[in-house]
Amino acid sequence: MGEAEPATSPSTHHKIVALETLFVPLPSKFRVPEGHTYEVTEYARTRPGEVAERIRDADIVVMTIVPVTASDIAGAAHLKMISVVASGTDTVDLAACRERGVHVANSPNCNEGSVAEHVIALYFSARRSVPLVNALVRAGQWPVRGFLGRTLDGPHGKPPTTCNGEVMGIIGYGSVGKRVETIAKALGMAVLVAGRKGQKEVAEDRVPFDTVIRGSSVLVLCLPRSPETLNTIGKAELDAMPRYSVLVNVSRGGIVDEEALVAALKTKKIAGAATDVFMTEPASPSNSPLLAPGTEELNLVTTPHVAWCAEDTNYNYNENLKKNIFSWLEGRPTNTVV
Repeated sequence: MGEAEPATSPSTHHKIVALETLFVPLPSKFRVPEGHTYEVTEYARTRPGEVAERIRDADIVVMTIVPVTASDIAGAAHLKMISVVASGTDTVDLAACRERGVHVANSPNCNEGSVAEHVIALYFSARRSVPLVNALVRAGQWPVRGFLGRTLDGPHGKPPTTCNGEVMGIIGYGSVGKRVETIAKALGMAVLVAGRKGQKEVAEDRVPFDTVIRGSSVLVLCLPRSPETLNTIGKAELDAMPRYSVLVNVSRGGIVDEEALVAALKTKKIAGAATDVFMTEPASPSNSPLLAPGTEELNLVTTPHVAWCAEDTNYNYNENLKKNIFSWLEGRPTNTVV
């Protein structure tokens, strides 16, 4: 139960329900405007079927990824605000919120440092086949096979290049994309920032999408998921990428056609791939082509949607959450999705 800061004449009491504190613990205290009080009910994890009951009496809901549907919203008669502790709002029925007048705020730019660094970690892991050679060493194959350096070779039969020889293409040029660009240039890479897929004319600081696909040795995806961005990378794009290229996805599942990616890796259309996100999460061999039997020896690096994890990310999320709620209660919201 949270405690409000003292108010001289409390007139409005708010029930805050936090559905997923497993991801980011709540701040110890919320600051609320004078005349407001609050109480907090928090759950470490909430399954989709539990949402309706848990938010039924809530005024403010704090969530991360659990779907909040139109029927959930319809059953929450007092609901006035949803604060998303994440940048993506694709699991909230925004149309239903708009119809009901429910204010929705998200948490942009809170994890850009950790996600950008995770991009670089995934890049090096895939470019240098780290999981594959690690598995061979642990399986005792070094003394059996002798030199294992050929494991690092790309489909073009050559060893991996160093950063000075890489051209990084960035698709999605928000705060994460910009931070990735800074790091890549510091490492010595050339950088191409892609315009939108299908867009004929692009801004001066952008390069046509198809040019980036064909000209990048490292392709990084850090764009939001929407109906327009689904399958941004499919068979046609994978076929057009250079054979020595590496694909890194830290955006959302569904941005890449997973079956097409597995096929491209199996047929050596590209050198490697790394992903932190999956079409179905939590991902497993039973529900993801990327983890299915037969993918074990591919140069495919997978992490379980943890690119955002960092101590400073949690701090940023907490500060953003407190600001979202306070500014909305004050009647001057600093963040409005709906």
